[in-house]
Amino acid sequence: MQLESGNDPLMSEINVTPFVDVMLVLLIIFMVTAPMMVQGVDVDLPTATSQALPTDEQQLIISIDADMNVYINEQEVSAAFLAEKLEAVMANLDKKNVYLKADKKVPYGVVVNIMSQIKKAGITSLGMITLPEDENQAG
Repeated sequence: MQLESGNDPLMSEINVTPFVDVMLVLLIIFMVTAPMMVQGVDVDLPTATSQALPTDEQQLIISIDADMNVYINEQEVSAAFLAEKLEAVMANLDKKNVYLKADKKVPYGVVVNIMSQIKKAGITSLGMITLPEDENQAG
C-alpha cells in the first residue's frame, strides 16, 4: 500500500528531547560556575536577632575586613580619606543612606572611628549589617 505525498497528514509535534538535554547541561554549568562568580570583601559578620530590611535599590556599603582595610562597596580606600571619598560619592546620590559591615575581629575603636568619618561626610542614615543567628550557627 503506497501513500501519495499529497495525502500524508502533517506531523506538527516538536521533539523536545534535545531542548531538555540542552537545558539540563546549561543548568549544570550555571550551578557549577555561580559560586565562582561571587565577588566582594570577605568579612566575618557578627550575629544579631533582627529581621532583614526590605530594599529596592543598590545600597552604599562601607566594609572593614579582619585586616582593618576599609572599602566603599568593593573599592579599597584609606581610612584617613574615607570622609572625602564619601562626600564625593554621595554628591551624586539622592538618598544619604550608608550601611556599615565590619568583621567581628575588628576592635570597637576602629569601628567607631569609621562611623565618625561617615558622620563627618554628612551621612544622614547609617545602618549596620549583621548575620542572623541561624546562618552563623549552621555554618
